[in-house]
Amino acid sequence: MVEGQQYEDPGRPKVEAESVDFWYGPTQALFDVSMSVPARRVTALIGPSGCGKSTFLRTLNRMNDVIEGTRLAGRILIDGEDVYRAGTNVVALRKRVGMVFQKSNPFPKTIFENVAYGPRIHGTRNRAELIEIVEQSLIRAALWEEVKDRLDASAMGLSGGQQQRLCIARALAVDPEIILMDEPASALDPRSTARIEDLIDQLRVDYTIIIVTHNMQQAARVSDFTAFFFEGRLIEFGPTKQLFTTPTVKQTEDYITGRFG
Repeated sequence: MVEGQQYEDPGRPKVEAESVDFWYGPTQALFDVSMSVPARRVTALIGPSGCGKSTFLRTLNRMNDVIEGTRLAGRILIDGEDVYRAGTNVVALRKRVGMVFQKSNPFPKTIFENVAYGPRIHGTRNRAELIEIVEQSLIRAALWEEVKDRLDASAMGLSGGQQQRLCIARALAVDPEIILMDEPASALDPRSTARIEDLIDQLRVDYTIIIVTHNMQQAARVSDFTAFFFEGRLIEFGPTKQLFTTPTVKQTEDYITGRFG
């Protein structure tokens, strides 16, 4: 949070970043990022391309670990526990912190098997239990009515918007606490984008959602809090309405009003 800013207390933070620096090899991508993400709210990360928002998002479930030569300094806390401490079970972490990517990436399997994949990996073998998980996940992802009669059909036959909602259902199937979304609607048409935004609004009741978006109108529509990143630094963070109407940092105002970026 920028010095001098004060906001209404949104409750216990679900995610806290403390003085986070991050490197890809010798190149530093994040600089001293500190912020607290409240539970069961939607937090949007905005900023120009290459500003570090997707890098920051991926630090939260250690997805950057799969890239050779990366390094993080500082702490990422979820419910007060440092997810980078020695001995952290990264598989369990990614169960708690699900992710939906920019491009829908269904597996070349049936609709049913796409959603059942995660629960199977985590040990669910009972067929009746899997059927219940798949149905409930598809209902929560607002897809059930469209696919309930063709669960054995290939997921690759779904439209782009349906595939993205299927990927959300797949993330929900392992019962996460946090959902990360990296530009989940950027490749979709306006109607499909609206469906995703409606879905985010419904999911905020039960999940902490952090979304990266280039679309500032989308950030204003879907989020409770917004963080503005620039050149790897967190410039300003606060309630979305406040940040968009009365930002306290001129650089934020310049970006929101289109003077740069």
